[in-house]
Amino acid sequence: MILAIVFTLAAAPEVTKVEPPGWWPGHSLTPVRLLVRGHNLAGARVSGAPGLQTSNVRVNEGGTSLFADVTIAPTAAAGKRTLRVMTPGGTAEAPFDLLAPLPRDGRFQGFSAEDVIYEIMPDRFADGDPGNDDPPRSKGLFDRAKKRYYHGGDLKGIIGRLPYLKDLGVTALWLTPVYDNNDRPNEKERPEGEPITDYHGYGAVDFYAVDEHLGDLATLRELVEAAHRAGIKVIQDQVANHTGPYHPWVDDPPTPTWFHGSAERHPDETWQTWTIADPHAPPELRASTLDGWFVNILPDLNQDDPEVARYLVQNALWWVGMTGLDGIRQDTLPYVPRRFWRDWSAALHREYPRLRIVGEMWDGDPALVSFFQGGARRFDGIDSGIDTLFDFPLFYPVRRAFAEGKPLKEVATMLGHDHLYRDARDLLTFAGNHDTPRFMSEPGASVDGLRLAFTFLLTARGLPMIYAGDEIGMPGGGDPDNRRDFPGGWPGDPRDAFTEAGRTPAEQSVFDCVRTIARLRAELPALRRGSHVSLAVSDQAYAYARVGAGDPVVIVINNGPGPLDLEVPAGPAGLADGSMLEDRLHAAAPVRVNAGRLRVTLPPRTAAIYTATASKAILDSRRRAKNARTSSAPSMPMTALAALSRSVRCSRSTSAAGNPSRTW
Repeated sequence: MILAIVFTLAAAPEVTKVEPPGWWPGHSLTPVRLLVRGHNLAGARVSGAPGLQTSNVRVNEGGTSLFADVTIAPTAAAGKRTLRVMTPGGTAEAPFDLLAPLPRDGRFQGFSAEDVIYEIMPDRFADGDPGNDDPPRSKGLFDRAKKRYYHGGDLKGIIGRLPYLKDLGVTALWLTPVYDNNDRPNEKERPEGEPITDYHGYGAVDFYAVDEHLGDLATLRELVEAAHRAGIKVIQDQVANHTGPYHPWVDDPPTPTWFHGSAERHPDETWQTWTIADPHAPPELRASTLDGWFVNILPDLNQDDPEVARYLVQNALWWVGMTGLDGIRQDTLPYVPRRFWRDWSAALHREYPRLRIVGEMWDGDPALVSFFQGGARRFDGIDSGIDTLFDFPLFYPVRRAFAEGKPLKEVATMLGHDHLYRDARDLLTFAGNHDTPRFMSEPGASVDGLRLAFTFLLTARGLPMIYAGDEIGMPGGGDPDNRRDFPGGWPGDPRDAFTEAGRTPAEQSVFDCVRTIARLRAELPALRRGSHVSLAVSDQAYAYARVGAGDPVVIVINNGPGPLDLEVPAGPAGLADGSMLEDRLHAAAPVRVNAGRLRVTLPPRTAAIYTATASKAILDSRRRAKNARTSSAPSMPMTALAALSRSVRCSRSTSAAGNPSRTW
């Protein structure tokens, strides 16, 4: 009698969300672990469906989160399935899809020094769908006049600008997170005393959805497919360290140890990343770095909870498998236990062997940064499996030399620390990103310096990355000023910097330089694959060669305010006496190797890229391209070699008064 009453009074179960919402038969990760969110789930059993078996069910104390293993028959057909969640109070349905895998050809390609990466914050790049600027479910977060509100850029806008990116020489895109973010103002972060929005994407409230301001999952897949057709790869920004402050888990965690602490009581982040690489540091010394909440606000996920770890591994695999991504940029890498990265990266590489992962380890010390690159076990016995890293140690001397006019020798000196890395060839090199002030807003920065910075980044060892807008020298101070809208990305903008007609002469000179050298990089294998050999270094001059992959290339940079007359040894570059070299940037006269040396003369703040004198075939190709440009077929596209035959403007520019062009 009592049992009957209990059954009668028990509330019916309710399912509100299933994560992941689907999985693939035959996947390397099996069984898949479901997180079912809802109400009244206590005591639940889960029954399978055709091709599915369930086991290992676990429900949290509040009856709001249920975990279950789902084993998928390898031969199960793709399609929709329904799992049944049964409690004494009734039955609820949990929808689950069996997914057809995307074809592997042309997807999951990885990235390497063969590429040129372009970073985009989607909200600030281009508005391709004004209909999602101020969506009904998150009304009031759109205002282009407010720097920390949504501005309307979206995935459609990126799709529409792929021809621009292709023309620039970009071969891979890094998109900052597209996760669904909070639908109301963020009252917890008030940097100027006012609430903000999470337009940047780093405040996730749903790890399985695209933010409605940017589009939806179908549009993201459309972007990846369109980029692949254009020969451009796509890298997704993922965050495994923390959630946004408004994620539903904060008030109702799926397990008691889902986070390190709670919103009311938690450790604060102390940023002591050196402790992770210190063999003498005990766990207590590392705890605040691994467990602390960023800015005392962002909930820190506990990857030592097996349910959290499995959730994050599956989430990364799901995004890749659903869209055909080629790589992952992992945010805040050192703040997560290395044993988790080992398992996470292994799962990704097992399913997608060509996929590549780049981690953000923000520090200027190469001894510390190199510790976090995978490929070797460290003192803790762990190989993190993280393929490569951002080269922050090189970023700082690049900025100092080319923006502030500090010694260029610092750049060469930093490259001398490459022995610390397992492999420095694929480190991502850059002159700025969405977290740093723009190059052109550094004290003393000039267009000349920015062109020299790009000349170095696109010809030195590493994988060069361009932050959207730097290719036209956009200014911008600290966050959020460094995230200004790209001019011309919105209907009604007063000018369109995606076109030559909409750029200032200074902007065009930077754009021409970047495009020219990106195309040279594509043409000359040594600039992508060759060993980096330092030939001559002085306070404000640096000569180096890229050798061992095709014909050698010699690069000479004069960062000084006066002309440069430099003797460069030719032997280390593999150049024999009598070899004739021409400057592909047209800033310097041809030079001949004599007695094992090159004598190079360069104007102030100028660079030269020397290659062996062009063969007859190349000269004929250039001649044909020139004829094509002057023919009566105006719609004929300019070829890469034709573009290179233009006056390149990577050298020092002058104003009408004959003075070097400076800032804006």
